Amino acid sequence: YLDSRSLSHVVGTVRREMAYRPGVKIVKRPGRTLDKFEQSIQQAILDIEATSDVKVTLREVYFTAAKEVDAAGKKAICIYVPVPLQKTFQKIQVRIIRELEKKFAGRPVVFIAQRRILPKEKRNVRSKQKQPRPRSRTLTAVHNAVLDDLVFPAVVVGKRTRVRLDGSQLIKVHLDKSQQTNIEHKLDVFSAIYKKLTGKNVTFEFPLTE
Repeated sequence: YLDSRSLSHVVGTVRREMAYRPGVKIVKRPGRTLDKFEQSIQQAILDIEATSDVKVTLREVYFTAAKEVDAAGKKAICIYVPVPLQKTFQKIQVRIIRELEKKFAGRPVVFIAQRRILPKEKRNVRSKQKQPRPRSRTLTAVHNAVLDDLVFPAVVVGKRTRVRLDGSQLIKVHLDKSQQTNIEHKLDVFSAIYKKLTGKNVTFEFPLTE
């Protein structure tokens, strides 16, 4: 058996090897292969890696999936990144989005961390999990994290939930104004993607600061 330090070293080594595999930027689970769309995304990322001045950082990152999402009348591109690599990737994320949107004729591109929601523990029922469910794996935490991922590099500064007469809910999200000119044209796309991923209705606003 490996202790926690040894296990972390092994996991880190595997991640580095996966990230540096030549010609591979989207890594699937064993037995699964890339579809044609994912192959096109992978090739575009490899092209950027080969010619860009951010290739050193990009070489350290791999992705887990890429999907087309119908969002506000547009074919958006949603690319998933492993949670442990997200902070590294966010250093160059804005640049990569800009380059990919050029390559795909202006189609909106978003990056979301690949998170897993764990079910709530039931009372008086033995769980297969030896440890309590981490708060980061709860439904609410994952949905909030998806929201943060969608609007990056903007920051969520406030949220309000409005209950309509029919009982449905609308989440109003306030974003910092510093990124308004960069993402304002994508807000309808963000709302549509969030709805598809979580089933929740959301709108975005840039509140006026005094």
